[in-house]
Amino acid sequence: MTKNIITYLQERGFVDAITSEELKTACDKPIKLYCGFDPTAESLHLGNLIGIMVLAHFQRFGHTPVIVLGGATGRIGDPSGKSQERPLLDIEVIRSNINSIRTHFEQVLKFDGSLPRPEIVNNDDWFRKIGVIDFLRDIGKHFRLGPMLSKEMVRTRLESEEGMSFTEFSYQLIQGYDFYHLYSQHDVALQIGGSDQWGNIVSGIELTRKLSGKSVYGLTWPLLTRSDGKKFGKSEQGAIWLSAKLCSPYQFYQYLVRMPDADVIHMLKMLTFLELNEIAEIEKQMKAPGYVANTAQKRLAEEVTRIIHGEEGVEKALKATEAAAPGKEAVLDGAVLQEIAADMPSVSLSFSDVLNMRYADLAVAANLLPSKGEANRLLKNGGAYINNQQITDPNFAIRKEDLIDGQFLVVGAGKKKKVLVSLRDC
Repeated sequence: MTKNIITYLQERGFVDAITSEELKTACDKPIKLYCGFDPTAESLHLGNLIGIMVLAHFQRFGHTPVIVLGGATGRIGDPSGKSQERPLLDIEVIRSNINSIRTHFEQVLKFDGSLPRPEIVNNDDWFRKIGVIDFLRDIGKHFRLGPMLSKEMVRTRLESEEGMSFTEFSYQLIQGYDFYHLYSQHDVALQIGGSDQWGNIVSGIELTRKLSGKSVYGLTWPLLTRSDGKKFGKSEQGAIWLSAKLCSPYQFYQYLVRMPDADVIHMLKMLTFLELNEIAEIEKQMKAPGYVANTAQKRLAEEVTRIIHGEEGVEKALKATEAAAPGKEAVLDGAVLQEIAADMPSVSLSFSDVLNMRYADLAVAANLLPSKGEANRLLKNGGAYINNQQITDPNFAIRKEDLIDGQFLVVGAGKKKKVLVSLRDC
C-alpha cells in the first residue's frame, strides 16, 4: 500500500490525537506498535474491537502488532473512564481470562505469516521480576506528582465522593513502564489506545525519553458513542461480548442491525474492512430515493459478524433472524428452531404451565417483558406476537396446535424483541 497508515486511519475516523506529527514519517517504514488489553472478563467486548481493528490496519500496511495482555495491570485496574474503583480479581481468574481472550486476536489479525506476525505478551512476565523498592527507586523517581495529579482521570476521581486509592493512582506508572520495557526489549515505537488512555500513553513516552533519550509515539482514537445517546457496545442485557459463549452470533448481529442511520456509516468505517469508496457508495444509496430501510445496517451486521464469528456465524445469525421475523410469510420449522436455540434469547418452560397461558402471562414468564401491564398495553397497540403472528385478543390462550413440533413457541414484543420458548415435559 502506498498511502501512509496514519493518513488512512484519519480518513476512517480512527484518529483522535497523535503525540507528534513525526509519527507519520516514522510509519513510512515498518514499525512495531502495541495496544494493551486488561483481562477483566473472560471475553473482550465490542468496544475493544476498535483497538483490534487499528492493529489489523497497521498489520495490513506492513507494521507489526504487539498485543499486551495485562496479567499485571489487570491486578490493579485501570481507573480511566471509571467513576469508582474496579473490584480486584483473583490471580487465577485473571490467568483464565487471559487464556480466553487470546482467541479474539486470532479472529481478526493474521497469524499465518502472510503479513507481519503479531506478538502476544503478558506484562506479568516482566513485572513479577521487579521488586517494589527497585520499582519505586528506579522508575517512580521519574514521575512528578504535579503532572500525575493534573490528569483528567485523576482529577475527576479525586473530586468524587469515593476518591481514588493509591493502587489506582499507581496505574499510570505501571502502564508507563510497559511502554519503556516494550521499546527497550521489543523495539516497540508506538502505543495506541482510546482517548481516555491519553494520559497513560504520555506517561510512557515521557518515561522512555528520560530513561533512553529516545522518542516514541502515541495515537488515540475517539471513544465511540451512539447518536441516540446509548453507550456503544451495550444493550439492555449488558455488554456485547466477542465470545459466542456469552453473546451468540444472532444477538451480536441483532445489536448491529439495529444501529441508527446516523451511526451506520461511521461504524462501517471503524468496524469493517470495506474500502472507503464502497462505504461512500453505501452512504450515497442511503440518501437516494427508493432506498430500502436498514440495508446499510444489514451490511454492517454481516461484515462485523463475519469478522468475529466467521461465515458459519453469519449463517446462524441470518437463519435465526429469518426464523424470528414477524409476518405471515415467515415459516417456522422445529428443526431450524432446534438448531438456533442457542443463538437467540431462549427460556425453558414446562408444557403444563404454558398450555392455556395468555400472552401477557407468557411474556412475563419468558422474561420478554417485565410486567403484565406492559404486555397488555402491547396487545392493544398491535405489538404482541406468537410464532410471528400478531395477537390482538387479550383472552387468546396457548393451544396445543400453536406449538411448533409440539415443543417450541416464539414470543415477540414488537418486531425485533423475541424469545424462543422451549417446552419440557414436567
